[in-house]
Amino acid sequence: MAPPGGLGYNAGNLGILMTAVQPLADSAAGDRLARRNAVILAVAQALAGGNSTVVITTGGLIGAAMAPDPGLATLPVTGYVVGMWAGTLPVGLLARRFGRRFAFQTGTACGVLAGLIGYVAILQASFALFLLSTVLAGLYAAAHQAYRFAAADTASEGFRPKAVSWVMAGGVFAGFVGPQLIIFTKDMWPPYLFAATYVGQALVALLSAAVLAFVRIPTPPRRGATGTRGRPLGEIARQPRFVVAVLCGVASYALMNLVMTSAPLAMVGCNHSVTDATLGLQWHVLAMFLPSFFTGNLIARFGPERVIGAGLTLIAASAAVGLSGLTVGHFWVGLVLLGLGWNFGFVGATTMVTQCHRPEERNTVQALNDFLVFGSMVVASFASGNLLSTFGWAAVNQVVFPFIAVAGAALIWLATKGRPRAV
Repeated sequence: MAPPGGLGYNAGNLGILMTAVQPLADSAAGDRLARRNAVILAVAQALAGGNSTVVITTGGLIGAAMAPDPGLATLPVTGYVVGMWAGTLPVGLLARRFGRRFAFQTGTACGVLAGLIGYVAILQASFALFLLSTVLAGLYAAAHQAYRFAAADTASEGFRPKAVSWVMAGGVFAGFVGPQLIIFTKDMWPPYLFAATYVGQALVALLSAAVLAFVRIPTPPRRGATGTRGRPLGEIARQPRFVVAVLCGVASYALMNLVMTSAPLAMVGCNHSVTDATLGLQWHVLAMFLPSFFTGNLIARFGPERVIGAGLTLIAASAAVGLSGLTVGHFWVGLVLLGLGWNFGFVGATTMVTQCHRPEERNTVQALNDFLVFGSMVVASFASGNLLSTFGWAAVNQVVFPFIAVAGAALIWLATKGRPRAV
């Protein structure tokens, strides 16, 4: 017996079914593109991350040899962070006007220049020129720090934490690329320590540019679905969720940078070798990015707040280990815990930021987040050298605890308010 309404009834049901299935199909299609982009960006992250490792590992050591004052030894690392901070808003503007790929390729051009100028600076023993090199390296870092947001652009809400996590996982390979580049090239052109390292860094940046040529991310709309240009930035920035996300991102990244910048100098100052310091940074970078293979799943299951809380706890634990001894083992264990804590804290905070904006607002909001986070790193990296030279390694670790307490309290406050619906 035919159902009531005959063909009209069946067509109606089919229409309802198609209406229900279409969002799922669109999501699946979007996630296919998101997976492709995430893989490409993960490879680019692996190559670009070597830039950061080279500057952070060698910057303080080269600075100690060139700087007119021991307290300025970490100034090259501060220059790197200043470049990263100064580059966040321009990278967001370029991405909004010309697309993500153009912004990222501009960053890789800065990376190539950073390596070549760093090479010349070492040959001429020019501290000023070396500072210029590290600032350009920071501009490159500002671009590749945005890879994680780019991976989320074409992803559905369910896949978004995993897309971010996949790109961060590319840093696992950066943990090998950077340190091994240093170890194999540092003595290649005696007596110019690290000269060949910076040439190698420029070549790796060129390779990263070739990989980025394959990324496909549509330019975001200037207006939303209703024809609006998006909310005022001040309104978005006042959201409690955005405020806490930025605060936790600042705590995770600034404290990690504070301790990591001083660690190689502290190890050499404790009569450990440059190779020990470099390997310590290698284990640290691996710990920073290796959890990214499952951090996205943890966030999807437990929520970003709990994952961030675990990260802040691990950062505090790393400071406790740093205060308990000065052996190679203490440094290495502390750096590994620091890397793990950074991963949970920063990936979780990044995911929270993506829940605070609409598509037409994403570049502006993400650039503001990175501007604030990396601005705090400028202070942390500069303070790191002064803290170490004036008060010692113990003071560097003691500073961690009050900032973790403030960020943790804000996170608990947000959790008690309940999680709002994502924008």
